[in-house]
Amino acid sequence: MGWTGWPFERVAILFASLGFLLIFVQVTLFHYRQNFRHWAQWVPVIALPILALTGLWVTASGTAGVRRVFALLCAADALGGLYGFFLHLRGVGQRVDGYRLQNFLVGPPVVLPLTITALSVLGLLAVYWSGGL
Repeated sequence: MGWTGWPFERVAILFASLGFLLIFVQVTLFHYRQNFRHWAQWVPVIALPILALTGLWVTASGTAGVRRVFALLCAADALGGLYGFFLHLRGVGQRVDGYRLQNFLVGPPVVLPLTITALSVLGLLAVYWSGGL
């Protein structure tokens, strides 16, 4: 099928999947810089490419089973992003002088895990609107 006639839901899943790939690169660089000190740093590094590839598969095929798997992965990743936000916020507070602006600037990026959650929710909504749930 060509680009003509693609529903918005399909395009939203495509762009969410591409966003997952871009965030994967940034998260991997940040966590590599920290030498993967905490086990949870591996979760987005492993989960994001799987989620992105599944989303691209949904975009290409659109079968019901793949949509369900993608929705399940998006739900898990949305929760993982919230957990990452908690860990990053706690990490900022553990720096010298705690929750100062300087620590938010140089510490763990607090917004990045929420971006993962937002893209995951977008993917869930797109699957729901396409009739996949």
